[in-house]
Amino acid sequence: MATLWFVLTAGMMAAYVVLDGYDLGAGIVHLFVAKDGRERALVLRTIAPFWDGNEVWLLAAGGVIVLAFPLLYATAFSGFYLPLMLVLWLLIGRALAIELRHQLHHPMWEAFWDRIFAISSALLVVCFGAALGNVVRGVPIDANGDFFLPLWGDDGRLGVLDGFTVLVGVAALAAITMHGATWVAFRLEGDVQARARRVARFVAFAVVLTSAAVTVATFRIQPHVPARLAAQPWIYGCAALAVAGLVGVHVFLRRGQDGRAFLASATYLVGMLTSAVFGLYPYVLPATTGDARGLTVANASSGDIAMRTGLYWWIPGIAIAIAYQVFAYRHLRGKLTLGGPDAHEGY
Repeated sequence: MATLWFVLTAGMMAAYVVLDGYDLGAGIVHLFVAKDGRERALVLRTIAPFWDGNEVWLLAAGGVIVLAFPLLYATAFSGFYLPLMLVLWLLIGRALAIELRHQLHHPMWEAFWDRIFAISSALLVVCFGAALGNVVRGVPIDANGDFFLPLWGDDGRLGVLDGFTVLVGVAALAAITMHGATWVAFRLEGDVQARARRVARFVAFAVVLTSAAVTVATFRIQPHVPARLAAQPWIYGCAALAVAGLVGVHVFLRRGQDGRAFLASATYLVGMLTSAVFGLYPYVLPATTGDARGLTVANASSGDIAMRTGLYWWIPGIAIAIAYQVFAYRHLRGKLTLGGPDAHEGY
């Protein structure tokens, strides 16, 4: 049962990365692909009906961690308290930018919130990437099951931000920027679409380099990953999925097939995330102080009764969330245009 919840949690996190990833990416690129306020509003319209629904997957994954892996929740949330507060404020800033931008139609007001949206989106992606880097590398869990990391690491001392975690954060920034640019190109036409394609093509090359660098660094820093791959070669299929997705992004962008390029980008993200997750299994939070102190699906999970009862509620809840998103995406599909009939109040 614990392994099932591990897979379900990984699936929800992958859904969040793909869905909220494109609107985070759109926030990062919208200052570059849009040349004036009307074009920036157009980019916002590509995500406005979806962004809050996409964040449901983050909340759901957090709730599942509390239910299925309470020790992971308690250990990680106490040890990463400061970074989590930063993430919270960045989420608030991003939401405020989306909702307040159209409340006052003045160039300075709109430009201010556009920049808040871009900065919050970019920093949020870096924080999420650094968080993943900390999980992959491991944290110094002590005999009491606690740990503390300074915000900055130096002189060989681990930190929330150190050489490896910053590298993963930069790689996440490149990947999500590519994802957002392919989404904007998929949903729009004309000059903004052309600029988004150029940004996506440029960043896609950076994704190749950062992905390779993160892979090499992971194999050096976390020995459990290569050992796990040697024991379970099927995990290489996840890596192959990431490679195929990244190749697809380059091919489809060159052909001007924006929808397929976006799906290829989503495939890359899922492949990279599942490679990391299943490469760490059974660990949910490795310890740099010794394997025995690491949190696994066995020692961090709740009881079978709680997990079985939670599953009865999880199935209808997730079914409703999926049904809503399928309806929203089907109802609001198609290209958006400046001042077209698809425009809604404020955008």
